[in-house]
Amino acid sequence: MSETPTALPSALLSRVDAVIIDLDGTMVDTMGDFNEALNRMLRELALPSIGAEHIEHMVGKGSEHLLISVLKHVLALDDKALLAIKVEAMYPAAWSSYQRHYLDINGQYARVYPGVAEGLVALRAAGLRMACLTNKPTNFAQPLLQAKGLDGYFEKVFGGDAFERKKPDPLPLLKTCEALGTDPARTLMVGDSSNDAQAARAAGCPVVLVTYGYNHGQPVRAVDADGFVDSLAQLV
Repeated sequence: MSETPTALPSALLSRVDAVIIDLDGTMVDTMGDFNEALNRMLRELALPSIGAEHIEHMVGKGSEHLLISVLKHVLALDDKALLAIKVEAMYPAAWSSYQRHYLDINGQYARVYPGVAEGLVALRAAGLRMACLTNKPTNFAQPLLQAKGLDGYFEKVFGGDAFERKKPDPLPLLKTCEALGTDPARTLMVGDSSNDAQAARAAGCPVVLVTYGYNHGQPVRAVDADGFVDSLAQLV
């Protein structure tokens, strides 16, 4: 991280052919969607509700991880063996309920972060190819991008179920680079969390993180990245 965040974006963009951009916490604040869908699911399962301040620490590693984390939190059992058994037993019903409720409200409680549209317009004007890569299931991600008017910027959209493994594994980034026909070293990853940074480092992609995302509730500037921006509009 020898370059300063203010000098970094233009310097990096001059050396890349494409940009891969994360969705939740990077382009769209979806915490309201998560909160609404999860609490509808919990009510349906006759379980206690969960606050958004807890959900924020659980998102980013895919829906499976999110649901398991939520179930563990609301069941609140000290006996770890019993907790694991109960979570496993409840998971199928929780997954079915969550899928249904999330699709019902997808995008209704979410907002596009300031500067996102401007940043995407500028990246496209710079001639860079773009893909959206998220751990969110593809059937959640594509309608959300459409609902927020962001889908037209991306050649490819890959969700967490598109490949055998999810970020922070490098495989999704490598597969996305392959789909774009670009070299990882010339493909910038833009995200909001350590998942994005770890995946980019392992894939050999430069990485910039936004400062306003989720990052599992941890300070994002402590993450090993090539730089940080307060808005996607600052990338160009």
